[in-house]
Amino acid sequence: MIFDYLTAAKRVGISQDQLERLCVVIGAEFPSDEMMAELHILRAIQSIERGDTTIEAILNQNAPSG
Repeated sequence: MIFDYLTAAKRVGISQDQLERLCVVIGAEFPSDEMMAELHILRAIQSIERGDTTIEAILNQNAPSG
């Protein structure tokens, strides 16, 4: 792990299930670049911490339709 997004997720109160889903969503955007995926996961969590968005909004925005 390059970026400690686990500590940030715990601090914000993101559940393990939500974190796993967030990792899948963001990992799909950067399938061959683990560092960029981790950076974006951390930035998403920081955005939640600032109150700019919620974990639900991020996960629902990226939910498959159908």
